Amino acid sequence: MPQDVDRQTSGLTRRQLIRYSAVTAAGVAALSASHPASALAVARTEAAAGAASLEGFTSPTTATAPRFRWWWPNGQVDLEQIATEVRTAARAGFGGLEISDVHHSVKGGLDIDEFGWGGEHWVAAVETALTTAEEVGIEIDITLGPSWPAATPNITPQSEAAIKEIAHGSVTLAPGAAFSGALPEPITPPEPGVTERTLIGVHALEIVSVGKTTVLKRSSLVDLTDDVANERLEWSAPATGGSWVLLAYWERGSGQRPEGGEHTNPTSYVVDHFSAAGAQTLIDYWEANLLTARIKGLLGSVGGSFFEDSLEIETHATIWTPKAREEFQSRMNYDVFPFLPVIVETKEKYLYDFDDIVTTRVRDDFNQVMSELYSEHHLIPLRDWAHSYGLEYRVQAYGLEQDSIEQAGIVDIPETESLGAKNVDDYRVLASGRDIGGRTLLSCESSAYLNKAYLTTWRNEVLYTLAETFCGGVNQTVLHGYAYAAAPGARWPGFAAFSPYNGGVGYSEAWGPRMPVWGHLDRVAASLARTQWVLQQGRPHYDIAFFRQKGWAQTGIGAPWATAAGIPIGWTHGFLNESSLFQELSVLEGGRFAPQGGNYRAFILDIDRFRGNEATMSVRAGEALLSLAQAGLPIVFFGNWSAPASTGFRDAATNQRVVDIVAQMRALPNVADAAGNDDIPLALEALGVRRTVRHENSSMKHIHRVADGNDYFYFVNSKHNPGKDKLSLVEQEVTVLATSDAHVPYELDAWTGTIRPLAAYQRDGAEFTVRLRLQPAQSTVLVFAPPGWAGTTMPRAVVVDSSGDDVSVTPEGAVYIHASQAGPHTVRFANGREKRTLVPSLPDPIELTDWSLALDDWQPAADGVATNHVTHRVENNALGAWTELGFTEVAGIGDYRTTFTLDAAWRPGSGGVRLSLGKVLDTFRVWVNSVAVDRIDLSDTDLDISEYVRTGRNTLRVEVASPLINRLRIVDPAVYGVVAPQAYGLIGPVSIAPIGKARVA
Repeated sequence: MPQDVDRQTSGLTRRQLIRYSAVTAAGVAALSASHPASALAVARTEAAAGAASLEGFTSPTTATAPRFRWWWPNGQVDLEQIATEVRTAARAGFGGLEISDVHHSVKGGLDIDEFGWGGEHWVAAVETALTTAEEVGIEIDITLGPSWPAATPNITPQSEAAIKEIAHGSVTLAPGAAFSGALPEPITPPEPGVTERTLIGVHALEIVSVGKTTVLKRSSLVDLTDDVANERLEWSAPATGGSWVLLAYWERGSGQRPEGGEHTNPTSYVVDHFSAAGAQTLIDYWEANLLTARIKGLLGSVGGSFFEDSLEIETHATIWTPKAREEFQSRMNYDVFPFLPVIVETKEKYLYDFDDIVTTRVRDDFNQVMSELYSEHHLIPLRDWAHSYGLEYRVQAYGLEQDSIEQAGIVDIPETESLGAKNVDDYRVLASGRDIGGRTLLSCESSAYLNKAYLTTWRNEVLYTLAETFCGGVNQTVLHGYAYAAAPGARWPGFAAFSPYNGGVGYSEAWGPRMPVWGHLDRVAASLARTQWVLQQGRPHYDIAFFRQKGWAQTGIGAPWATAAGIPIGWTHGFLNESSLFQELSVLEGGRFAPQGGNYRAFILDIDRFRGNEATMSVRAGEALLSLAQAGLPIVFFGNWSAPASTGFRDAATNQRVVDIVAQMRALPNVADAAGNDDIPLALEALGVRRTVRHENSSMKHIHRVADGNDYFYFVNSKHNPGKDKLSLVEQEVTVLATSDAHVPYELDAWTGTIRPLAAYQRDGAEFTVRLRLQPAQSTVLVFAPPGWAGTTMPRAVVVDSSGDDVSVTPEGAVYIHASQAGPHTVRFANGREKRTLVPSLPDPIELTDWSLALDDWQPAADGVATNHVTHRVENNALGAWTELGFTEVAGIGDYRTTFTLDAAWRPGSGGVRLSLGKVLDTFRVWVNSVAVDRIDLSDTDLDISEYVRTGRNTLRVEVASPLINRLRIVDPAVYGVVAPQAYGLIGPVSIAPIGKARVA
């Protein structure tokens, strides 16, 4: 029986700190159970926050601009085209490109001898990309290997540095039956290239029962390893009792190759991500073959990060590493060998359970050891190596049952992905790890959609996805993706990494100049850069933390009550686990846990949702939680904690210690119980825990960050699956508790970069109530800062109530009431004074129906590569989907034009005019009287055009761009013909309406 090891499951021991010497030597003084990288990360964050100016918002820079995953067909690229693509992305306002050799769509014709990943031409292309990026001022990220997972061509599956597996064979014996002969062959055959194997053990166990899994009698285990000679065995099962199973375990290379076909000659194999040999081989290969003097010189100036995709270590057997048994014994204080029967898998399924223990506890211990080995032997060495070149290390540190919360703080930039996220909490898990680890960025591989290639729209899909990622804590977008122009066999409009995909439409999207919407994306890029600038300011503040037994990510398992009921009324939350309690930022100050790492007001101790809702915690975590509770932190026990136990496979004394700790905590006055979801808000209220933001139940969500004492609130109208769970307009009051009662509210417009003080709100000390109006996927930013912040002029009065629709303030501080109804209106000011004013009579709205259309139809040229442009014209009645106008096969850009006349009743120059475009798909731009309207938010088709109109005749031009799918349905029906014709264009109805205005202060 294992003993209580009181081990440091996720925080660092002194032994581990030695491994972090590269960072420790840089001057980080860390406690034995903290990440030395944390202090450095926080110091960088604070320095950046202190030095930050509003120029990053008013004039967005590439530092916070969105990036692209840049797909190459290995090194089979033209150097001039590489330079062109870097310049094209930069001109459109994107801040970086991540080189990734991904070409799932290419089924032949790639010359891996001449143009393989890491070859001479590939290296030259990387040099060209870096050189051009230096010229245009963007960054280049580089994936650490051909595709994913990380691999090199200088190893075979037999190499020490190659990823390993346990493959087991089995045979069932009747009572008293004799086994004589060769050991049972592995159930899972070896992959190509795997030529060697090593027997590591043979067990025999009595079978108790056979069902979904086979239950084995643990006490019956017989170790027959020493009885094996030349892989043969002579043994007889006992004559009494039940049948027996004979298990043989073989260690061998898994033979896993990087995704997406051939990349190199010789073949690349995945390195062992759990041993020092794997990371060192990767480093050595790059140093010897890829990092030329020119590349090394450029990396420090324009290199952004080395990148690794999700940890997709795949095998039909069992993931293993040669030192797993030794490491397990050292970390868990018991031998894993007798437990191999319940650890081995076939096709990701466990086959056996023991009869007398909770088998999953052993599996959890094994997963934890492998997680720690991944952190110590892979993430940390590669992070420190990246730092040696002035780069950061960006990683999707999830994919297995691993402590992704801790690992999000180990790497410089943790990354998530929208395709794999099952709810908004899948983002929050990694955001919480980032925060408690002292990091700033959470990157997201964003906006990949299955069966949406050349079909993805910004207004109906991408903006919705980005809205959810941002309210989940993401603050760096890496769009999926930006494809190199051409590849063998690729048809018009060019190479796309995932389309066609296994003969189908595939994954979106191949953004770039091949797409009609590309000419509109500079505004999108600027808006995202401003939004991400806001979301990178200072440090995040949350209301509550859900404490979990595991740090697993991308599971789709959300928080009880909070996800479904708390967020819709303004609560915010994060997720912490044992490792989170032992970081440098894990301190209790001013009644808040980790003021610089989440600023949590309370903990909710959740039952283990990953393991049958068991009420478990480790002794180490329990003692830390008890200390926090004794220091006054409010804590809620959720679920049934009547029979708590230790996590992992522990002895009775250890389990009893957990029972005692839980009893001590529950006896404290600042600790409450919540048996079910509806009890959580009652428990929080009883403990005096209040949320920072309050509003009626809606789809509004928010993120709160604090920098230099100022509050930044990002509000957005978002749902996880708006395609099924439709979003609608949200218009409601929101009450916010600001950091200081001396501050006043400002609104930041990410689409224009404007900053304006609010002139309509109510306040009670530091509590402010404002009214927000958000269309689906629309967002806004409220900042609470001192008067005159950002050089603004304060409004001459603050309106607390009005009979009008809205209140605005000019740059000079004048305050106006807006009203859709003419006549007398009343406003009440914050000082108690009331004022009556008159909104002049308003003309009737004008519906604009007489439109002409010049439709630029994008078609493949005769060579099947270039794009031809054919113009179709509709001289009148041009509103409506192109498919309804007879252009079912057309994709491209529609140029709509009309005129309208305003008489003096419209009061151009003093009154207001709103243009409503109605339904538009996809992106659009607008010109009034030949002047581009710069105040366009793609999530809202209502535009204020007051400053662009004039008395008399006015011209109006609207440009609408579409995806390419309607043309591709005809060009390549075998792939895209399954998609129905899509309704694109200016569908309308389109109208202009007056906005009544009257100055009140």
